[in-house]
Amino acid sequence: MDDGRPEPDDGPLPVVRTVDFGTARLLPDVDRDRAWLLTVDGAPQSYVDLDAPEHLEFEYVRRIAYAVEAAFGPGESLDAVHLGGGGMTLARWLAARRPGSRQRVVEADRRLAALVAEVLPLPDPAVTVDVADARAWLARAGSASADLVVADVFGGSRVPAALTSVEFVRDALRVLRPDGVYLANIADAAPFAFLRSQLATVRAALPEGGDLCLMAEPGVLRGRRYGNAVLAAGRRPLPVEALSRLCAGDAFPARVVHGPALSRLAGGARPVDDASATASPLPPEGAFTVG
Repeated sequence: MDDGRPEPDDGPLPVVRTVDFGTARLLPDVDRDRAWLLTVDGAPQSYVDLDAPEHLEFEYVRRIAYAVEAAFGPGESLDAVHLGGGGMTLARWLAARRPGSRQRVVEADRRLAALVAEVLPLPDPAVTVDVADARAWLARAGSASADLVVADVFGGSRVPAALTSVEFVRDALRVLRPDGVYLANIADAAPFAFLRSQLATVRAALPEGGDLCLMAEPGVLRGRRYGNAVLAAGRRPLPVEALSRLCAGDAFPARVVHGPALSRLAGGARPVDDASATASPLPPEGAFTVG
């Protein structure tokens, strides 16, 4: 019976869609209006707050943002390349934080890109989305055309093998300007065979005078759990002290590993090339929980 009272507003409903590489779910956050969690086959991919693009929910995304803030002047607009789109969280953050930035987002999953454009539209026309394979797109990109290259590509919950080789990293560095920064999100657990190989791989790709550091939560570095690590590299010395302060001040502090400590972590790992590259390891059972 209609008593004239308005129906309660239960808020937005989850969106479930088959995409090119699995099943995507957009789950509304009950605690934040117009905020969404994107998962693909159960693995969290992105968190987007449409009303607050500077809000970065995922810890590893905040570490990428800290690297950008430490490396470039306050408010400086950038030319950025994002390999891996998902919900395009970092592109939204960069557009809000550094207006005037020109950004290219490369996403291989056409139907996922269409879903994000439909439900989580990008407000900044200076962000261009290219539906393409990241490695193939990078090969066509102009040399010294970007200040920032971010590699955050996961096929489900694994970094594809094609994006783990010396040849790939060299191509990413080629696209960077001399003061540019390369950032890569990877995931691993003790004994860190994949992480160590990636440290060796990036080092092998860097020219003389290049620099490399790693950001990760202490529990991950101590081997207590599987988790994300962000690698930062450039042709010139990185702002390690500034980056360390930013990471230490986070609600979930991260360590910045650099210099001799990074060499000890890498150990005797050898770089991988296209012929020997493998995808990152599968996460352990229960690594991801979505409430």
